[in-house]
Amino acid sequence: MLVHFFGIMVVVSPAALLAVLGLTTLFRIRLSERSVARFAQASSAVGLMASLGILAYMLTMNVRHLPLELGDWVSLENSESEDQPAVPHEAAHTPDQSSAAAAPTVAAGTESGDSMTGETTSVEGLPEIRHEGHFHFLLKFVFDRLSVPFAIMSFVLCGVIGAFAFRYLHLEEGYFRFFLFYSIFQLGMVISSLAGTIETLFMGWELVGLSSALLIAFFHDRPAPVQNGLRVWSIYRVADAAFLIAALTLHHLSGSGDFEGLMGTGAWPGGTATITENQALLVGTLLLFAAAGKSALVPFSGWLPRAMEGPTPSSAVFYGALSVHLGAFLLLRVSPVLQMSPVLCAMVVALGLITMIFAAMAARVQADVKSALAYASLVQVSIIVVEIGLGLRYVPLIHMIGHMCVRTLQLVRAPSLLKDYSILENALGDRLPDTRSPWDRWLSPGVRARFYRFAWERGYLDSILDDFVVRPFVNIFKWSDRMERRWTSFLGSPVGTEVTSKSDPGES
Repeated sequence: MLVHFFGIMVVVSPAALLAVLGLTTLFRIRLSERSVARFAQASSAVGLMASLGILAYMLTMNVRHLPLELGDWVSLENSESEDQPAVPHEAAHTPDQSSAAAAPTVAAGTESGDSMTGETTSVEGLPEIRHEGHFHFLLKFVFDRLSVPFAIMSFVLCGVIGAFAFRYLHLEEGYFRFFLFYSIFQLGMVISSLAGTIETLFMGWELVGLSSALLIAFFHDRPAPVQNGLRVWSIYRVADAAFLIAALTLHHLSGSGDFEGLMGTGAWPGGTATITENQALLVGTLLLFAAAGKSALVPFSGWLPRAMEGPTPSSAVFYGALSVHLGAFLLLRVSPVLQMSPVLCAMVVALGLITMIFAAMAARVQADVKSALAYASLVQVSIIVVEIGLGLRYVPLIHMIGHMCVRTLQLVRAPSLLKDYSILENALGDRLPDTRSPWDRWLSPGVRARFYRFAWERGYLDSILDDFVVRPFVNIFKWSDRMERRWTSFLGSPVGTEVTSKSDPGES
């Protein structure tokens, strides 16, 4: 019972912060800066203590998988005959709700008896009913060796950034707005980290994307942040569409969006996927596309430096620490699917290597420290993706945790970096030595200039997407608009009215 309470508090603490800040905004209640900061610190502290309590229980009792179900929030059923009696929701669950192996269900549709596949299920004392098109949204959270460390790091880093933002954004006009978006992000990260179903993960994924776009456009009095926020939001929409298609495909293939039903028996990182190799390749490709959009992998890497338009605290926790690793976290969560397809693993490794080379080149030519750190973060994220593609599990998890801490510190200190360099040069009495790269000896000046131009233009990725993806879609939509206008003009003209009346003589 105590562990169940801790699990609820992990999710409730960021939700309570969002409720407090949202309601005060709704009812126009003005809070002081210190009060807002204390609410944020209390939320992070409560969530962190609850997460540590669950971790201590799991280590003490040698428990590797701890589910927490909050019921079906949506349950849609279609039966073949309307005269058959409906099965109550309570009959769909076994008496022992904590058991990992549940009995076949009718209304709730757990992983053992979801009727998305058209199977016939029955409950003792009730007639058998065959359901088709059954869909349910089970709000389920899972505490295991992947989710608990990620949730702990979310609370730690959000708490650190909250304390830093309290002083960094002091007397800023958008101070309260920042913490409101910050609370949305924290809730989204916790939900994504602990999600036990792909629908729950998608909900947290959307909250993270929404808060990210809003904080990029935080300084909305200038056009550049707003434009960059809209661009990032557009890329997120494309990636989220792939995520949603993958979720629907998983429902069709496995009959449930529950990760336990998909990954088979065994706690993470064990388990074997219950789908075939070709199905794993299809679903994994869609999820890899979604991860590429969220983690700024090629060809979506162009949005990462644009995201630095936001305040430094959000840049640190979003694109140096948590949000940029969410795509890699998704690949770790569905790692049994990756293992089913060697072709998919090769795609993951290839994408990581390409992104790593591109980001390493781009990071060396950036003119501002935040963009350079953004591409440096992308180098490490791409290495983590390569590690996942090679079949490693704990190594990329440890790599993520270490990189989150280091990059958050670097981005938080970025505003004072120039001052530190000035102090260091004054102490030395001279400029810092300019170390020459070994590439200067191996490559000719013309080749180095081409590489420099390629890196400075950020691989021309934005131009390629604009010319070959965005522009064709825009042209199609413009053509459709012109055709619609011509058709409506024709129907409104005397000729169109006469033709319409002749085609329907029964109304005369």
